[in-house]
Amino acid sequence: MNGPLPDADSAISQRVGDPSHPTYNLRYVAGVAFVASAGGFLFGYDLVIIAGALPFLKRDFALSPAMAGWATSSAILGAIIGPLLGLWFADAIGRRRTMMLSAIAFLASTIGCSVAATIGQFALWRFVGGMGVGLAMISCPIYIAELSPAHLRGPLVNVNQLVGVIGINLAVLVSYLVAEYGSGWRLMFASQGVPVACLIFGLLLVPESPRWLAAKGHNARALEVLKRISGIDRARQELDEILTDVNARPAGPSEVFQPYCRKPLQVSIILMIFSQVNGVNMMLLYGPTILNDAGISFGSNSVLSSVPNYLTILLATIISFPLIHRYSRRGLLIASTLGMGFSHLLMATLLAVHAPALSVLVPMMLGAGAFTLGLAPLSWIIVSEIFPNRVRSQALAIVCVFLFGSSFLTAQLFPMAMDWLRQTTGTSAAMYVVFATVCVSCSWFVWRVMPETKGLSLEEIGEFWRARAAGKTGEMRAIRRAAG
Repeated sequence: MNGPLPDADSAISQRVGDPSHPTYNLRYVAGVAFVASAGGFLFGYDLVIIAGALPFLKRDFALSPAMAGWATSSAILGAIIGPLLGLWFADAIGRRRTMMLSAIAFLASTIGCSVAATIGQFALWRFVGGMGVGLAMISCPIYIAELSPAHLRGPLVNVNQLVGVIGINLAVLVSYLVAEYGSGWRLMFASQGVPVACLIFGLLLVPESPRWLAAKGHNARALEVLKRISGIDRARQELDEILTDVNARPAGPSEVFQPYCRKPLQVSIILMIFSQVNGVNMMLLYGPTILNDAGISFGSNSVLSSVPNYLTILLATIISFPLIHRYSRRGLLIASTLGMGFSHLLMATLLAVHAPALSVLVPMMLGAGAFTLGLAPLSWIIVSEIFPNRVRSQALAIVCVFLFGSSFLTAQLFPMAMDWLRQTTGTSAAMYVVFATVCVSCSWFVWRVMPETKGLSLEEIGEFWRARAAGKTGEMRAIRRAAG
């Protein structure tokens, strides 16, 4: 990175609530976004199902801290492979069919985990499910972003976050209801079959991305989709803009490394790594285990004690919609990460003084709320919109490899690090000081480096990066002025 961007460059656009926006078929776009977000539902559901099942897996398979980390992180390792496959699938067969492949992988994982006889078999099927996560996480945000009008793109991509949080809360309820059955953890994973079936059915009803269709020469089909969203006049204008962008020059696999793509690629990779190593994800992934270690009784009680945390996430997600629509991406990210840092320092303090077990719910709720208001939804919104059309799927695949790679390492090392700290210092407080430092570093990065993308069309964002790489400051200013 080359230091802070000037103020003029730090806000590409602030176009919100512009009365000149044409009328859009919001019901149709929102419905399509909701179906596409079923992949996010499964991601959130799976995240909490493993958290609720982990204490029982540790008991039934006598897992060490390292094996507990492997049972959890094997899915994340599979998620690293998913984007590499999605790098080809999303462009070759389309965004919608790639989401269908992710649903099939989820279905196989659901069946396999439910009947696994050994921890090795369980981890293998978790790996397959992780591949489905990777495919979904590369295809779903791109799909929603490519169908969304510019001024509604943030809230509509955030539907993926909302549906994921609904999945989290339903998974808590399911985990609690089946926790005390003989092999309750098997029922937890079997329950994923219902949302998987809904996702497969829903994907049969939604259209393909109009930008993918146009890039493949299916202009008539692309126009039909755009017409359903914004009417024939605006659809023709938008199709012309898309074709101008995708036909600017011949595309190739190496284009993602061209100068105009390198800066958004750097920004996205660093932002997504921060979104995984900030510590709040570990509070969610290992929530019942953390509470159990803090002194809350084993089993359904530790699952139930996590409910305030997950309800906080749901409330924060609902609140995030008007915030994302009204305020800048950068401002929300800075406030969010500073709030997360404060929650980690509070957690470290409570653990250091051996406060009552239930008191740790306070920093967990604060951290989860701050994360869900800003970094959690905005990281996906930004990476789904920051890249030019021609390289979006390739660039997002690369970003997702770094995303899930950092998530895998964190999930694998977290239980071992916590166990080592408890044995050597008697408390895991130091781990949360490290996480607080990470959060403050993320705030600094956003302030110094990350530009604002709010309000611009995807084509305008691509043109901005090309002008920036060419040093055409006049064109950059013109794009910002056109955006309002």
